[in-house]
Amino acid sequence: MFAGLFSASVASATEAFPVQAGTVEFRQVSKRYGDHPVLKQIDLQVRAGEVLAVCGPSGSGKSTLIRLINQLETVSGGEIYVDGKPTSTLKGKALRELRRHVGFVFQQFNLYAHLNALDNITLALTKVHGQSPREAEETALALLERVGLRDKAHHLPSQLSGGQQQRVAIARTLAAKPHIILFDEPTSALDPETIGEVLQVMRSLAHSGMTLIVVTHEMQFAREIADRVIFIDGGEILEQAAPEQFFTAPQHPRAQRFLQKVLNPLHAESREL
Repeated sequence: MFAGLFSASVASATEAFPVQAGTVEFRQVSKRYGDHPVLKQIDLQVRAGEVLAVCGPSGSGKSTLIRLINQLETVSGGEIYVDGKPTSTLKGKALRELRRHVGFVFQQFNLYAHLNALDNITLALTKVHGQSPREAEETALALLERVGLRDKAHHLPSQLSGGQQQRVAIARTLAAKPHIILFDEPTSALDPETIGEVLQVMRSLAHSGMTLIVVTHEMQFAREIADRVIFIDGGEILEQAAPEQFFTAPQHPRAQRFLQKVLNPLHAESREL
């Protein structure tokens, strides 16, 4: 009897305080490739609307961490909750629904080469989201305007710079109205001249109500827009802190060495020599 009353009270509390859309939680999540551990029992909570920067050296598990969220990779152990719901067993329609609410911006843009910028956005709007061609075009043009590329609507990807292609990719992601957007080093394939235009679009998205989880090597950008920074190495979260604390007074020795090298590369090289 008491167990039944307890279960009912928990259910009532859950209904009274529903999980806000845009939350992510890792509970003891691990990932292995064969015998090689990539992530080791990760515990992490991301608040709705939070901008989380994920930093760390190459091969530390950063990209794997975010690819697990929308099942581009599958967990080896533990569970990931999106909006309070477990995701590891989702398949078919339920998995497609998860990915509609969790957008992903890749390093390499992944635009359809034979479609212009406008059609790269309208394709999913008409085929997946059921919009009419006219409605989809209006939506796509508004999104291209938002990323500063309305005048490039009829250009093929090959006619766009890398930075412009990435902005089209961001617009395409926004078309699904996601609660969460995952960015996997979105500027790593860009030349220095075009990095700034992509970062500016991302700045405009920060604190807009969407949750942003950004794997990045752009330390100044992370310091400027993130609510929190986590530092990963060896498949473990070694430190997490507010940006100012992380960049001025990191606590973990590995984070200290990492920042010394990425923020003062010439000084670090001279010491190593």
